[in-house]
Amino acid sequence: MLVRFGYRKGIICPKLKKKVSLVNGVMKMNAYFQFHSKLDSFRLFSMEHLVTIAIIIILCILPFVTRNQYKKDGKRRLFRFPLAFLLLISDVLQHLWLVEENAWSIKRDLPLHLSDLVVILAIIMLLTKSNKLFQFMYFAGIGSSIQAILTPNLGRYSFPHFQYIEFFISHGGVILACMFMIAAFNYRPTIRALWVTVLIVNLYAACVFFLNKLLGSNYLYIMKKPKTPSLLDYLGPWPWYLLSMEIVMIVSFYILYIPFWRKIRDSSGVS
Repeated sequence: MLVRFGYRKGIICPKLKKKVSLVNGVMKMNAYFQFHSKLDSFRLFSMEHLVTIAIIIILCILPFVTRNQYKKDGKRRLFRFPLAFLLLISDVLQHLWLVEENAWSIKRDLPLHLSDLVVILAIIMLLTKSNKLFQFMYFAGIGSSIQAILTPNLGRYSFPHFQYIEFFISHGGVILACMFMIAAFNYRPTIRALWVTVLIVNLYAACVFFLNKLLGSNYLYIMKKPKTPSLLDYLGPWPWYLLSMEIVMIVSFYILYIPFWRKIRDSSGVS
């Protein structure tokens, strides 16, 4: 009787063993796509987090190491278009995944967080080669993406969950796009662009504030702090941390400008 049902002396027959292995494999893969993930919680600056940051840094250095390869526009397109496509696919798959999991919410998943909005702007920048858009992206895009990468709001989406991979592809891709525009097109941010970006971000935040009131949402974390650890934990209670955020933003923009400020001073002969 045991042999008839595929068993011999308590050992699974090869065909049944293969089928069980396949089912287990599918279940294991599904675990990496579940909205209510049962994986371990993401740990800030864990080994997987540090390795991911290191990979992003290396990729962002590569355009400068290979900058001589981008003298012709044809070779620039070989980098611009695939990166733009990767960012687009990553963003689309993110929303399709949320819809498939019946988890998409207008209160949470509109691309209104600055670090989400700049992904879309990075795609446009890569496709259009817009220097004006680069001026905004260098400060707002890199600044918001660095903060997102250093203190991601990932909950139980640890590696190799789909959400983990998509998150770092999108935000790392924004920084990589800006580095490429500097290396390949010799674009340079300006002090004027820094303050224009500050103005634009503040006007945008004011609009999002009223939208949050309407939707009952918390885009840009204007209404309250995120539940996961972030820089906001050190900036005081609401609403005072909004003022602290403003100061941190301006300081971080100036830090981002330092390499170009020094270069301008050196080229003008100022000691």
